[in-house]
Formats: sequence, C-alpha cells, structure tokens
Amino acid sequence: MPPEPSNSSGMKTFSIIWAGQIFSLIGSAMSQFALIIWAYQITERATALALVAFFGFAPTVLFSPFAGALVDRWNRKLTMMLSDLATGLVTLVILYLYITGSLQIWHLYVTSAFAGFFQAFQWPAYSATISMLIPKKQYTRASGMMSLAQYGSGILAPILAAALLKPIGISGILIVDLVTLVIAITTLLIVTIPQPERTIEDLEKPNTFWQDSMFGFKYIFQRPSLFWLQMIFFGGNFMATLGGVLVSPLILASTDQNATTLSIVQSAGAIGGVVGSILITIWGGFKKRVDGVLVGWMASGLFGYMLMGTARGLSIVWIITNFLGAAIVPIVNASNQAIWQSKVPPKMQGRVFSVRMMIATLTAPLAMLIAGPLADKVFEPLMRNETSALSQLFGSLVGTGPGTGMSLILVFCGFLMVIIGFIGNFIPCVRDVDTILPDHDAVAAKQ
Repeated sequence: MPPEPSNSSGMKTFSIIWAGQIFSLIGSAMSQFALIIWAYQITERATALALVAFFGFAPTVLFSPFAGALVDRWNRKLTMMLSDLATGLVTLVILYLYITGSLQIWHLYVTSAFAGFFQAFQWPAYSATISMLIPKKQYTRASGMMSLAQYGSGILAPILAAALLKPIGISGILIVDLVTLVIAITTLLIVTIPQPERTIEDLEKPNTFWQDSMFGFKYIFQRPSLFWLQMIFFGGNFMATLGGVLVSPLILASTDQNATTLSIVQSAGAIGGVVGSILITIWGGFKKRVDGVLVGWMASGLFGYMLMGTARGLSIVWIITNFLGAAIVPIVNASNQAIWQSKVPPKMQGRVFSVRMMIATLTAPLAMLIAGPLADKVFEPLMRNETSALSQLFGSLVGTGPGTGMSLILVFCGFLMVIIGFIGNFIPCVRDVDTILPDHDAVAAKQ
C-alpha cells in the first residue's frame, strides 16, 4: 500500500495549482459573459445560448470514458497543460474571427465543441491528481476549495466583463482570457505531480485501450450504491441544466437586455458559491456525506429554481435566490466528490471518474438542446398570451409577458429536483453509501 500523501507538501502543491485555476476561471468566465451578450444581441433567442452550451458540453460527456482511460495512462500534469493550451487555441480563434468581423453564431458552436472535447481530459486529470496530493481527511475541504475557485472567479468575472465591455470591447476581454490561461499553465509547470503506482499485475497484464475505456462502467455497475448515487445526478442534472441554461436569457428578456442586471445576478450567484465553498471548506461537510448530496438537491431545487422562477421580474429576488441556490452547490459537489475519492483507488480514478461524470451528466446535453426551443416555441408564446390555458393557470404565480415562460420552466424544474432528492432518501443503497462500501485505503490495508 502506498503511503498517504503528506499534509503540508501536498496541500502546497495543490494550492499552487488551485491559484492558477482561479486566474484561468476568471478569464474564461469574462469571455463567456461577453459572448453571451453578443450572441443574444444578434439572435434575441434563448435557443442560440442553449445551443452554445450544448455544443460545449456534449463532447465532454461523449468522450469522457475514452479520456478517462488515457488519463490513467498518461502523465496527468501534461494532460492538464495540453487541455489548457487547447482552450487557449479556441479563444485565439474566436478573437481572430471577431477582430476580422467574421464571427458568426455557428462559430461559437464549433469552437465550443472543440473546447468541450479537451475538457473531457481536464476534469478527470484534475480530480484524480487531488487524491495523489492530499490525505483522505482533506478531500471534502479540497473539493470546497475547487468550488471556491469556481465561484470566487464568478464574483469578479461578470462585474469586470460588464465594466470592461465598453472600454476594451469583446476583443480586449478575450485577450485578458488568454493572459490568465498563460498564468494557469505556468503554475502547472512549476509543480511536481506524482503519478499513481502501477502494480506488478498492471505491468504484466496490461488492459487494452477498449478495456480501460469500459472499465469505469464495469466498476460502477458492479457497485449499486455508486450507480444509484449517480442516478440521482442523472435525473437532477437534467432538471438543473434545463432550468439553468435559461436563467441568462430570462433576465435579458425581462430587463430589455440589461447587461448590468445580468452581471449583478450572476455575481450574486458567484458570491453565494464562495460562501458555500468557504462553509464546506471550514466545516468539512456532513458526517454522513450522502446527506450533503440529498439534502442539497432538495434545497437547491427549492431556493435556486422554484423561488427564482416566481420572482416576477424583481431583480432583488433574482439576486437572493441565485445567491442561495449557488451557496448550496459546493456542499452537494464536495460531499459527492469526497465519497468517490474515498471509495475509488487513485490508480483507477481517471477511468472511473470520467464514466461517473458521463453518467451524471448524460442528460444535460439533451436538456441544453431542448431548453431553447421549449422556451421560444412553447412556454414563452403561451405565457405572453393572457388568454391561453397555461397563462391563466400559472400567470398568478410567475406573471405574464417576456421571460415568464422561462420562469415557469424554472419552477417546474425546481419542483422535480426536490422530488429527486427526496426519493434518494428512500433508496437504501444510496442512503447508506458511506457505510456499505469500504474506503479504498481500508481495502488496500487488508491485502
């Protein structure tokens, strides 16, 4: 059994990588904000924004099993660096197209798909690296720090992007994004990331690439607790994505394309994410980690979706609900991440985590694909028509007019998220996942 990573040196290395990611996330979020505004201005359709999200996410999901197999074979530090370089190339292409006046909405679909493909490598490599750097008792806190980076960057990014949009334009924001990527790559260059030890059996009987690609499915399907835990995310992520992808167009439609309001609401969500991340980092999460997942799903559906959908155009309600909903997400993700990092041996985590992500998010591209047409073709026209049955039934709840169709979708999605989290408490293998499966270090100690 390999020794557990030391507390001090491992956390130092992780902290350096984590700091670089903060810069990268700020730049990426600024570019995303600016391009959302650009896309909505030229299309005025929720569908366009949803399709950008779809093309960015679908390749990540589809290629995850193969990426995971390669992550466990390749140097994980190099894998993360190459993923960052690919993201930089995408940004550079968009910058060139915009400067030359050639940028069209379909370009964002193509470049998003390219970036999404490389993200399939980035996340499992990053997640598996954590297990090699820090001791088990720090897993939940490390996950909290990862969420803190994500949401902390989100506080500044919308505000900075909205403030810089006029003085430096979209091209200037894209250049800032490129600079932050260079910083992230530099932090990876200066650290040493250990690779998982290969056993004699691994060396004598190496698996084929196809076997490694399918290994994650076999591993999860043979463990009902892990499988059904992912089913919670399978259903929950469909609802969360279906509603979440409509938040930006909802606000833009309800405020006559007010970028400042959108930036404030997004920043409120980012602040909520930071608060939740700090809380889980200090607290360490529920003693029974699955409680963080199930209670979190119910709370997220209620506060982050149902209440936001009933805001009736009130910016203060959007701000509060986006704050509360985002504050819950780090608790859910950190609790779930800690379960998986504890149960799955580090040498297998690239293959298993990639399939885990695929199962959990398989429905998300479908949600992204149908969200726009569902809003533009069905719910928005019906809710703007005060004589329609849907408007008469739910108009008192969400109002009528621009954006209210999307608001109603948010309410429905939030309600179903609450139901999914509630049902999880009545599935024994999910409710008892912390105790049913032994931790990987305990298994190794017995061998």
